[in-house]
Amino acid sequence: MSRALVVARWELRSFAALWRVRLCLLVCLLAPFAFVAGVRGQTQLPEDSLFGRWVTESGFALPLLVLGFVAQWAAPALTALVAGDVFSGEDARGTWKTVLTRSTSRGEVFAGKVLAAVVWTVVLMVVLTASSTAAGLLVVGRQPLVGLSGQLVPAGHALPDVLGSWALTLPPVLGFTCLALALSVVTRSSVVGVVGPVLVGLAMQLYPFLGRSDVIGHLLLAFHLTSWHTLLLEQPGLRPVLESLAVSAAYACAALGVAWWRFSDRDELG
Repeated sequence: MSRALVVARWELRSFAALWRVRLCLLVCLLAPFAFVAGVRGQTQLPEDSLFGRWVTESGFALPLLVLGFVAQWAAPALTALVAGDVFSGEDARGTWKTVLTRSTSRGEVFAGKVLAAVVWTVVLMVVLTASSTAAGLLVVGRQPLVGLSGQLVPAGHALPDVLGSWALTLPPVLGFTCLALALSVVTRSSVVGVVGPVLVGLAMQLYPFLGRSDVIGHLLLAFHLTSWHTLLLEQPGLRPVLESLAVSAAYACAALGVAWWRFSDRDELG
């Protein structure tokens, strides 16, 4: 396990040296401040977006508006930016034999790379949570928030709801991370590893428009990127939370199982 941690630290240092990773973190850090500053100078608000109409009325609305956009469109792309390349990048560089001859087993390399991708996802979500919340509170203020049931949520309860909403979105986002890892291993292509989860997420987002079964819809990972809505209702429900955790865990386990099966079965690595 200690060698897996060494691999993870090495991968994280490699991530930090990539310009695309630095640029992504910088955008996630500054974009909420730029957005709320721009909106405050406009007469028209993004009222067609969840919490868009309240973004200048309560500082707690901004992180929820950002979360709605991230959950619906950006999450698969942001997490796959690293996870989709962490295995296939070694194939592209032809460095597997070097990596696997450093007194590190194949299982430890696999675990270390998976851990590094998970840490990247968590860091990304923490940065987005902190920057959007800080932008809302510093630029707009700590006014009460109007919830999804029309109820007025006082500042003392709004902040935990905001942080809880971001935390509840993390499990399905990690599911997409694992999907990107699996595609990276199976296809050995960074393009497929990065773009694949985005296309899968888009297909899942479009499924409800086909008028198909709600049962199948609840089994789609992208559906649970909106499970945080329950925290903003007047009477929050536990079922959406449990469903999200169960479905996210199922996708993660299945994707990592396939990834490990293909990774351990590739004789040409060692």
